This record gives sequence, structure tokens and C-alpha cells, in this order.
Amino acid sequence: MRFIDEVEIVIASGRGGDGCISFRREKFVPRGGPDGGDGGRGGSLVLEATRARNTLADFRRRKAYRARNGRPGQGRNMTGASGADLVLPVPVGTMVIHEDELLADLASDGARYQLPGGRGGRGNVHFKSAERRTPRIAEEGKPGQELEVRLELKLIADVGLIGFPNAGKSTLISRISAAKPRIADYPFTTLVPNLGVVFLEEGRSFVVADVPGLIEGASAGAGLGHQFLRHVERCGVYLHLAAPDVYDRDVVEMVRVLDGELRAYDAELARRPRIVVLTKIDLLQPDERARQVRDLEDAGLGPVLAISAVTGAGLRELLGATWRVLQEQGGDSVDR
Repeated sequence: MRFIDEVEIVIASGRGGDGCISFRREKFVPRGGPDGGDGGRGGSLVLEATRARNTLADFRRRKAYRARNGRPGQGRNMTGASGADLVLPVPVGTMVIHEDELLADLASDGARYQLPGGRGGRGNVHFKSAERRTPRIAEEGKPGQELEVRLELKLIADVGLIGFPNAGKSTLISRISAAKPRIADYPFTTLVPNLGVVFLEEGRSFVVADVPGLIEGASAGAGLGHQFLRHVERCGVYLHLAAPDVYDRDVVEMVRVLDGELRAYDAELARRPRIVVLTKIDLLQPDERARQVRDLEDAGLGPVLAISAVTGAGLRELLGATWRVLQEQGGDSVDR
């Protein structure tokens, strides 16, 4: 299924049923009086977050969703049937936005946003009085609510992988989790975000997000732009991956470019904890590897670790360091 992370749809709850005008008509009961029942309540429109969905692609073709209307009341004080609710499953992490106002952030499994249905109108039995014994009035059902909303998906992950195209993000997530991203030796292999769950041991795990690569100028639309950064907004720590063979650029310069692109997207993201990761060290001689690690450390860009996702070198140390940073951030979200 195609990955879709933003759609615009119209959602509407059902209209309430009309109240009934009726009078009791039975043999030998000449003055039966009013017995019109109430209309049923309109159905609610519900957006419900579920882990069974990971994309908004289900909303790509159909753009309007409406719950059922309530049925009108009937004689003999019979209330009309309520309209059926319409429950729309959306991925965990979906935000509901109306005219740039955030209505709901469905960030947990089972979280709901509801448009209540309209109230049913009262039947004429409610309007009987000593002065008005045969009321010929009843209420109309109340209309439901209708909104044009934008659904935006922000993936729920603890750790975000940030790097230039071909920095080794997809290979890394495939080695430390069960995720199976597309891997190739050309730029922009990753076109959609990927999630992977990393299990360290019983009770210790975290979720990693791999997003398409950034390049200098992504904030101005270069490459794939930076719209995919929304999927790492919720992360508690970032791994900045720098590979020695990408674009023939100095690894220190690459990490600084990544910093600048994060800051251009959201300055708060650039202040979050990070670990700088020198990748593909299997391609370097020991002295060159030591020099590049030293250059990164001397630049004061943060903790520096060196790994090879191909050979597995340094992966255990990287996962341990990542876990410790997450715990320092208040690791309730990662104790799974």
C-alpha cells in the first residue's frame, strides 16, 4: 500500500430525527391525547487511532464521510432509532487539523476524536399542557456537525536517523530491527519513512524511524525537501549519520549541514540530544578512521561513535548509548 501522510477530507455527524405529531386513536378512547415520540439521535463520526494502520492511503479516493441520521419518532410514544456511528480507523500519530487549529493529536492506540450527532427532536407529547391539550407541534432534529479537516501523520518513534542520502540509514535500521527498507547504492533510495523496533533484552526496546535523506538546501526544496522531518518530530534522540564516501564531503561539514537543515525546519529539533555516528568504517583504514572520529570530537558536535552496519562493528555500543540517552530523557515511552 502506498505511503500517504497527509490528506484533506470532510467529516460529518448525523442529523437528529424529527419529533412526531401523533394522537392516540383507539376505539372507546375519544380523547386519547398526544403520543408522538422523539426522534433518534444522529450518529457520531469518530476518528480512532489504531496500530493496524500505518498510512492515510485509505482516504486517498473518498473525500467525504458522514454518519447515519437518526430516525423520526412515531406514534404511541415510540422513539426513533439512533443513527449508527461511523468509526474511521487512522494510524497512531494522526493529527486532526481544522483551519490551522489542532483539534486532536491521536498519539496513542485507541485515542479518539468525535463529532457528536445531532439531538433528536421532541415529539408533541412533550408540549401537552392544561391549556394546550392537543398540541400540533413537534421539534425538528438538530443538524449534525460538518468539518473540513486535514489529517497529518507523524510517526511515533523514540529515535530518528538523520543523514545524507546513502549515509547508511536503511542498512543500519535493517541490521538493528526487523524493518526491511529498500537498500541500493544510489541517492534517495528511501522515499518513505520506515519504522523498526529494536529489542535489547526483556523490557528494553525502542522504536527507530528512518526518513529520506537530507541534503543542503532541503529546507528550500532541494532533493526531497524536508517535509518528512515531521516523522521525527516526536523523537527523543537523533542519530546523525555521516559516511566518509558520501559526496566527497568532510564528515564534520556534513553533520553541520544536517544541523542547519534541522534548525531551518524547527529550531527546537536542533536542540534535542543527538549522537554523531561515523558509518561505513569498514571502508576506512584504521588510521583514517581514528582521524575522522577525532575531527568530529574536536568539532564539539556531541558524542561520537563509529560503526559498520555491514560487519556489525560498533552496533552494540551504539544501541547501548542510545538506550542510555533515552533513559535520561525520561524513558517511560521506551519501557516496552
